[in-house]
Amino acid sequence: MTEPTVTVAYLGPAGTFTEAALLRFAVAGAFGPEEVTQLPVSSPREALDAVREGRAQFACVAIENSVDGAVTSTFDALVEGGGVQIYHELEIEIAFSIMVRPGVQLSDVKTFATHPVAHQQVRRWLAANIPDARFVPASSNAAAAEAVAEGRADAAAAPDRAAVLFGLDVLEKGVADMAGARTRFVVVGPRGVPTPRTGADQTTVVFTLPNEPGTLVGALTEFSLRGVDLSRIESRPTRRKFGTYHFYADLVGHIDDLPLAEALRALWLRAEDITYLGSWPTPGRDGREDALQADLDRLQRASDWVAAVREGKDL
Repeated sequence: MTEPTVTVAYLGPAGTFTEAALLRFAVAGAFGPEEVTQLPVSSPREALDAVREGRAQFACVAIENSVDGAVTSTFDALVEGGGVQIYHELEIEIAFSIMVRPGVQLSDVKTFATHPVAHQQVRRWLAANIPDARFVPASSNAAAAEAVAEGRADAAAAPDRAAVLFGLDVLEKGVADMAGARTRFVVVGPRGVPTPRTGADQTTVVFTLPNEPGTLVGALTEFSLRGVDLSRIESRPTRRKFGTYHFYADLVGHIDDLPLAEALRALWLRAEDITYLGSWPTPGRDGREDALQADLDRLQRASDWVAAVREGKDL
C-alpha cells in the first residue's frame, strides 16, 4: 500500500536555505503526518503558483531577512495571485560556505556566484578576499553551487549541504558580514481556516486606500484606538496605476482576538480592497497575553454596558 504524501514547493535545487527550512517545518509537523515530497522550483512566485494550480499542497518561501528586510518579491506574489495564505513560520540563522571545484584555490577564482540577496550578505568578505572576482547572479544559492560544479562559475556562497550535494570543496565556513543574520520562512497553503490562536501570533493584511488626504492616518487609527500593535508597515506599487500602493501590515495578534478582528472590520470599511494573508504562531517572540486579556475584559464591560442601556438598566 502506498504511503500518503504531501507535496511542498520550494526555491531549489536541493541545498538552499529554503530547503533547510522546509525540512525543519516537516519535522515540526507543519505539513501534517504525511510523508513530504519536495518540489524544487526556480522562484518563490513559482512555488506559490504550484499551490494555486494544485501541483503542490504547500509552499515554503522566505518572507523577511534581518539584513535587507521584507522579501518584496514574495509579498507581491502572495497578493497578485490570490487564493493562498500563511500558516506557519520559523527563522534560520544565515551563514555561508565558500565552495569551489576540487583543486581550485581562492587565487584561481575569477567568477563568483550566489543569489543577489546572499551577495549583499557577503560583500565585505568578497572585498577582502577576492575583490576582482566578477559576480554571477543565481536564482538560488544552491543553483550557484550547481553552476560551480558545471564550470559556469569558479566559486559560490551557499549552505554547507550544497557542497556535499554537488561534490565541491569548502574553502571557508560561517561567512556572513552581519553576524547573527536571520531569515524568516513561512508555510503557505490554499485559503482556509487560520492556524489556531496561541497567544503569540501575527496577522498580516494587504490593503489599498482611496487616494485622498488622511486616508492612511485614518486606517492606522483603527488599530491604535483598539490597542493593536503594528510590527511592520510598508508600501509597494499596485502596478495598476502610477501613484497607487498596496500597504502591507504585520499586526501583533490573531484574527480570533476581538480587538484585532474589530480593527480589521473597520479597515475593511475604509479600504478599496483588502487581502488577508493569515494569522499564525510566531515562535520565539513574546506574546502579549496579559495586555490582551485586559483589552478583552474592557471590551466585555463595554458590551455589558450597551446591553444594560438597551434593557433600561443602569450599570
